[in-house]
Amino acid sequence: MGKKDQKNNQEELLKTLGDFTSKDNWDSFFTIRGSDDAFEWYAEWPQLQEPLLPHLSGEAQILVPGCGNSKLSEHLYDAGYRNITNIDFSKVVISDMLRRNVRNRPEMKWRVMDMTDMQFTSESFDVILDKGGLDALMEPKLGPKLGNQYLAEVKRVLKSGGKFFCLTLAEAHVLGVLFVKFRYGWKMSVHAVAQKPSDKSSLQTFMVMVEKDESSMLSQIFSSFDQSSIHSPGNQADGLRQALEVENRIREEYSNSLDIIYSLEELKLGAKGNLTELHPGQRLQLTLGEPGISSFSYKAALLDAREEFGPFSYHCGVFLVPKTRAHEWLFSTEEGQWIIVENSKAARLIMILLDSSHLNASMDDIQSDLSPLVKQLAPSECEDGSQIPFMAASDGIKKRKIVHEITSSLTGPITVDDVIYEQTDENISCLFQSDNVMFRRLTFQRTESLVQSEAVLTSEGSQKNRTDKDQKKNLRSKSRKKGSKTSSDESRNDLSVDHSYLASPYHTGIISGLMLISSYLSSAASKRGMVTTVVIGLGAGSLPMFLHRHMPFLEIEVVELDPVVLDLARDYFDFREDGNLKVLITDGLKFVKEAAHLVTCSRETDLSKLKDSTVSDAESNSTPHIDILIVDVDSSDSSSGLSCPAVDFVEESFLTAVKDSLSDQGLFIINLVSRSPAIKDTVFSRMKPMFHHLFHLELEEDVNEVVFALKTESCIPENRFPEAADQLSKLSNLEQSRFGKPIIDAAKKIKRIV
Repeated sequence: MGKKDQKNNQEELLKTLGDFTSKDNWDSFFTIRGSDDAFEWYAEWPQLQEPLLPHLSGEAQILVPGCGNSKLSEHLYDAGYRNITNIDFSKVVISDMLRRNVRNRPEMKWRVMDMTDMQFTSESFDVILDKGGLDALMEPKLGPKLGNQYLAEVKRVLKSGGKFFCLTLAEAHVLGVLFVKFRYGWKMSVHAVAQKPSDKSSLQTFMVMVEKDESSMLSQIFSSFDQSSIHSPGNQADGLRQALEVENRIREEYSNSLDIIYSLEELKLGAKGNLTELHPGQRLQLTLGEPGISSFSYKAALLDAREEFGPFSYHCGVFLVPKTRAHEWLFSTEEGQWIIVENSKAARLIMILLDSSHLNASMDDIQSDLSPLVKQLAPSECEDGSQIPFMAASDGIKKRKIVHEITSSLTGPITVDDVIYEQTDENISCLFQSDNVMFRRLTFQRTESLVQSEAVLTSEGSQKNRTDKDQKKNLRSKSRKKGSKTSSDESRNDLSVDHSYLASPYHTGIISGLMLISSYLSSAASKRGMVTTVVIGLGAGSLPMFLHRHMPFLEIEVVELDPVVLDLARDYFDFREDGNLKVLITDGLKFVKEAAHLVTCSRETDLSKLKDSTVSDAESNSTPHIDILIVDVDSSDSSSGLSCPAVDFVEESFLTAVKDSLSDQGLFIINLVSRSPAIKDTVFSRMKPMFHHLFHLELEEDVNEVVFALKTESCIPENRFPEAADQLSKLSNLEQSRFGKPIIDAAKKIKRIV
């Protein structure tokens, strides 16, 4: 075979190597290539000498992983560096290189070894010189597993103060692993390797130098090249510059922030001191697990108990929080987590917050997956072999049955389920004379773990409800939407929704605020007038059904964006419409703004008519105002910091439309859910200039509150709130209802927003 044919054959082999991590492929490649024809990936020796040699000492123990048949080691040896060990997983190339160098370079070592699983003891080398090895392992289609394993070995076998040189094309997926792996306890710099004059069109080779530092400081990455001097095709240099800017920004934020999320590896490297020592009162947030290491990744918090929490029963414990409860204050806030630590009696508690990625795994699977990870977080007191106990928070549900599942094009996946809670409020148990009260829930999966609506199922009136429900439901079942799934025994025939009781505390809070206009409501009722009420957001329909049942003088229009939600309310929550309770399928934002526009137009018309003495006062007061406007919608954008409502409903433009659409005695009510006091303050600051009076009712956990805004200047004095609450009670027949007391009690707790 001629040289030209052999070269063509080799080039063809390079094209078909495909998987650069395959040992068989490389054996074949080196067999064809031969021992005398060195193949140099990236830069060659004349270009490497200047940036590399000043960082090496003559006595350094040097490791060259994935050496191939490059002449790099030979040039280093000839330059006076004799303690060189070369490894490669190809027996073919190691045999060839040993034969090529055994006489002229007898002190150089050659070993067949997998660079991702080295057989050296820890801290064996002063220098590790990688020429394209990491790039070869980081095949995009194979993911970062092999790259992570290799870099873990590099860190293990490198001595303190040692240097790792990585010659790379600096592609984004490679830098994404390289930068992260060498954050805490490492100094890093990036240098451009000069190109041969004939290679100006080739990809630029970069040398990343990482030095193992004894401190746990987080250092910025230094770069010694000028981007304008780099001649590389495409956006290679620009991509590296952007990656450096992003990583250095992350490092700066980490250095200045107290709320850092660490990796297990960063903690083991000493990012927060000696991990085996307890630091009472310390709390760290971290992630556990990664591809190739564990089946799942986990969000976790490590808390070292305060000394006053002792004595302790365990040196270390693990506490699992199911997805359904991870959002609760007790588990999602630092204050709540310390309560769990105190009750656990563990000197160090590792709290694991499970999410949707763990839904199909059993607790046994999760415990097996977590065990080797949490052992690395255990304090030294656990080295005696004692077991680390696993504890778990119950999801709070004793019994659950999914009644219906459907995916809406507007709302996404929606679930209707029936549940019996492990613990039910004592008042509810007394009211329904049962410890196993069954609730029907409506949940939008887009808002993780947030139950949209909840209602109590009882046998009272079920027969009457069932007849009407079945007739309407049978009509709709013939055209049921695709993607829906219903349980074969979807609901118990002896139970139906009890609309005389509000299961959701915030619904109770919303209705309690009506006492602020109790005099106006009483006047309207006595004159047999109707009070125009708009509810934005139907949910399961529990709130409008309760209002309609107890306050027949309300003319209620519910505005709902998603027709699927209306179908669910009718089919599974016994929602019914009539002359004074109607549903309009439209955008709530648009509805209110159009209502405000109509009011403005009517007002202008009235002003022109007043100039005509023939127009009566009654005609001039026929403006279509809204008396009560309730916003009860969730937010699909978790990044806004608001769970309820969507951020558009608290923008100034919408609030202005609300004010314009309300009658002079109008009341605006909004369900506000946010864990951020700053966001709540922002909402309040927008509302205060627009309304004469602003009140709120704080519900449990200081997360959910109901806000009330009055347009009128006159307002019931706060010392008369109990009297107004009693007036509301009589007006709505709540005093005769066994379920009215929570509403009246809530009304007396409403406070002015200062």
